[in-house]
Amino acid sequence: MVILFLFALAVPRSAAQGGRPELKRPEEGPQEKPPEKKKKKGKDPRAVGVLQFNGGKGTLVPIAILIDGRFYDASAYKADPVPMALESGTVYEAEQGGDSQGLFTVNGALHSKGAGSLHPWVGTGSYLPNGTEAPKTKRKAEDVPVGLGSSDSDAPPRLTRKDASKRAAGNPGTAAGSGTTAPSTAAPAGAGASEKPAGTASSGSTQPASGSSAGKSSGQDAQKPSAPATSGSADQGAKGQTTMQQGQTAPAPALPSQTSSGQTGEDYYRPTLRRGIPTQRAPQEEEAAPKAGKAELPASATVATAGPVPLVPAISDAGGPRPQSYKFFWKTGEEEERRNQMLALAGDEVRAYASALVKNRIPAKPPAAGRKAAAKQAQPVFENIQFHAFDVWVNNQPVIILSAEAHLPAAPGAAVAPDSYSIALVVRTDIYGNLRKLYSGVTDKFHLDVTPQLELIDAVDADGDGRGELLFRETTDAGSGYVIYRATADKLWKMFDSLNAD
Repeated sequence: MVILFLFALAVPRSAAQGGRPELKRPEEGPQEKPPEKKKKKGKDPRAVGVLQFNGGKGTLVPIAILIDGRFYDASAYKADPVPMALESGTVYEAEQGGDSQGLFTVNGALHSKGAGSLHPWVGTGSYLPNGTEAPKTKRKAEDVPVGLGSSDSDAPPRLTRKDASKRAAGNPGTAAGSGTTAPSTAAPAGAGASEKPAGTASSGSTQPASGSSAGKSSGQDAQKPSAPATSGSADQGAKGQTTMQQGQTAPAPALPSQTSSGQTGEDYYRPTLRRGIPTQRAPQEEEAAPKAGKAELPASATVATAGPVPLVPAISDAGGPRPQSYKFFWKTGEEEERRNQMLALAGDEVRAYASALVKNRIPAKPPAAGRKAAAKQAQPVFENIQFHAFDVWVNNQPVIILSAEAHLPAAPGAAVAPDSYSIALVVRTDIYGNLRKLYSGVTDKFHLDVTPQLELIDAVDADGDGRGELLFRETTDAGSGYVIYRATADKLWKMFDSLNAD
């Protein structure tokens, strides 16, 4: 015990307190904070729309908008009051098969509040195809108003006509000591021109009290009868003119500004001060000739306006990838061979669908016992065939899409018209060149709630990953909308459906 006590005294005090926390004074300077981890920034918004070209005018229908990897309905996303996809100044790039065709700039948005409206929001704007320059419109300064171009800049402006300077040039002179221009006694040239009474002043001017350019008394000149007037002043000439006393002013008949033969289209619309109802009609304006350098529309938009409105997909993404082509180039004779294979496969799908409808149909009378089985159905007749192929994976393996309307030939002597079907068929080719079915949809007008009718619009990069997706317009019993599919190795995977969007 004595040894342990001596050893404890020999240990330094500082070493004994080394394990205890020591109180330190706070530092005066601010402590450096550890660097925070940077959060992953989401992708920029990417909007998908469809341009409608009707009669040369384009409108934009918003479809979907991609925010942080998720698609939303572009016609309703942040619609306060205008959707984000239709804000003024938003630029969309029109694409066909992935190739850029031009730029569409949104200038305004139209909203339809109708319950059965096909598109509640539509954007309007201007379309500029590639290879064309935007029109440079500059406002020119207006010409100097008539009456302000005189040499006397201090004089007040006067309301005159365009041909007033020509008539003023033909006047012989001005009245002495009065400062007003004496009207000319000669009538203006041209058939139908009216004569102006002598000794009368123009509208708004006064007769001088004494002194004239002819040297005669004004009182004697005023009592002289004037020349015969035209129809505009016939009543005044019949009654006689009123004698003007010296120092008095008298209103004079206004100078006829327009005549039946000298009327021009430009003078008609110029505002004039006159009494009564105009006796002449407005001149007919010639329609302006179309401008020489009119911008051309995309190839799919150059169709007759009487048919269906052409649709062109459009993408708006400030920082997205550049467009790339998804067109597939066939070898010689390969396209016709694939087309025939697709029609044969579509015929099998239509016959299978029609047979299923017959089996599920309850006949009015049960079939007789021992009846022979129905004969094999004939090959369907296809109409409005749309055949496309796209290299959506950019690996030279096409995805082939066929859509058409089909009906089975009616049986001989049948009074009922054959049923009409619509089919959409999507296949891909494997490494052996065989067709592998990705989607098959056969429907009719009575079963749109089970299988919608699909019409291909184009291949488009909807999510900006460099691969192409298929944009369809779908028709169901609930209405019409748009759907985006991604082609995988086994089937089509639905990415967005405007009729069932959030």
